[in-house]
Amino acid sequence: MDEQTFQEKFTELLQRIGELPPEQRSCMEQLADATQRRRDRLSHSVSELQESLDFLRLSVKYLVFDLEATRRENTYLRQLLDQATRERRRSREDSDEDEHGHNEH
Repeated sequence: MDEQTFQEKFTELLQRIGELPPEQRSCMEQLADATQRRRDRLSHSVSELQESLDFLRLSVKYLVFDLEATRRENTYLRQLLDQATRERRRSREDSDEDEHGHNEH
């Protein structure tokens, strides 16, 4: 039931309660008041829950974005590391060839 329908039905109920004899009216007015307070608390809780869910969605989107960026950085750094490792190997191989070449002469 949406808020407008609830308020319409609740107003109708209050009008009917107002038509009751005084001895019945007091008890029913208390029940109606308690019902309105519970409804207000429930609406407030639902609003807070919606805000929390919105914040959670935003947080998850940020975390996914951060994860993707971290993966891209990781890939880039691995490529740099692989390149540096290949260059070191080549440098050692060249150095070894120079040493072996000098030893043979």
